[in-house]
Amino acid sequence: MSKKLLSVILAAGLILGIFAACTQNTDSLNNGSTGGANGTSPTVKEIRYLNFKPEVAEVYDRISQAYEKEKGVKLVVETAASGTYESTLTARMATSDAPTIFQINGPIGYISWAEYCADLSDTELYKHLKDKNLAVTSGGKVYGIPYVVEGYGIIYNQKILDAYFALPEKATEYTSADEITNFNALKAVVEDMQKNKEKLGIDGVFASTSLKTGEDWRWHTHLMNIPVTLEFMNRGLDLTGEGYKEIDFRYSDNFKNIFDLYINNSTTDKKQLGTLDVTSSMAEFAMGKCAMVQNGNWGASQILGVSGNKVSSEDIKFMPIYTGIDGEDGLGLCIGTENFICINAKASEAEQKAAEDFLFWLFSSDTGKKFVTEELGFIAPFDTFAEDEVPDDPLAREIVRWMNKEDITNPAWNFTVFPSQHYKDQLGSALLKYAQGTLSWDEVKKVAVEEWKSEFGA
Repeated sequence: MSKKLLSVILAAGLILGIFAACTQNTDSLNNGSTGGANGTSPTVKEIRYLNFKPEVAEVYDRISQAYEKEKGVKLVVETAASGTYESTLTARMATSDAPTIFQINGPIGYISWAEYCADLSDTELYKHLKDKNLAVTSGGKVYGIPYVVEGYGIIYNQKILDAYFALPEKATEYTSADEITNFNALKAVVEDMQKNKEKLGIDGVFASTSLKTGEDWRWHTHLMNIPVTLEFMNRGLDLTGEGYKEIDFRYSDNFKNIFDLYINNSTTDKKQLGTLDVTSSMAEFAMGKCAMVQNGNWGASQILGVSGNKVSSEDIKFMPIYTGIDGEDGLGLCIGTENFICINAKASEAEQKAAEDFLFWLFSSDTGKKFVTEELGFIAPFDTFAEDEVPDDPLAREIVRWMNKEDITNPAWNFTVFPSQHYKDQLGSALLKYAQGTLSWDEVKKVAVEEWKSEFGA
């Protein structure tokens, strides 16, 4: 697989989230960025920030107090009501105090807000972005910078895998999870573990593949993202264009590889998967009934929060979702974001510079970084953060570990351009019927391709 081509997709980025609005006063800000002819920022009276999430409104109030104390600049925080950010942002852009900092949902959002997106290529924040391919770009310029990332893959219990590797009668030669770097290795280990499940004290290698309607997003969205991303890469798509409106599901066999591995080596008979939910699946992992489960870093709290949890924090690890593509030993976790920072191109030069300074302070100063990791709970994608400056959970640390691996490319979240929930429900239903033996894989592929095309009217 061409890493160069995959970079095109990673650059295309991911979905809707929304961050901010600002007008700034940066008198005597000195955090490493420069502005103006004399290298100092012109004075702006205040910073305006439109908060997306009501649940962290109090955190931003404390950030405001800290910023004013350190820099003498007032941060005015306004919080949009839940579910109203886009309409609030639209209304605010029409006022005299329009946001200086706002957010888009990746390349699709950029199409809508392009005239308001300033070029961020020379900003300090972008210079410190560890993976430049995560940014939203167009025409060689940067218009959106991710400020928080999440990731998903196969979560595994290190203790159970170590018990398997220690079995004298195991049928594989693998001795460590680090040796599992492709689908063939994963399949060999999983199938042999399933044969030895009683000796390992588990009901199955994988937790239940939850295919109940509304609980199947891990498959019709997260797992489907992998073949779709590979296809976009292979086609060299620019996601700000129209090419994403059709797929041919050319990597359907790779999806089938891993999906079959899940449902055939599970705690639950595959004909019963339509009755199970994600919470039950995560509880199976937490109680030590299985060794692996596909989910994201948000799953750490689900695992550790289960009453009677039998998995220690240090045994919760991540590996990529291997599907059998060429060169997949160079792939990592699926890492992406719903949150891209933009600066209003229609704001004055001084206001734009002030916005840059505030954002860099938030993600580089000791005070700002403490808020980011400890109170906002962000995994920040900037090299200003040390490996131990992450939220205090094992899967967040695993995300950072994979982001810092050399010669590893972490596939992007391209489910941002997927059709509607109706499409996902149709695909989820087809996957359930396949698991139950009432639909062929060719019929699943037909649903995936034709419903996608129908949704977009292509």
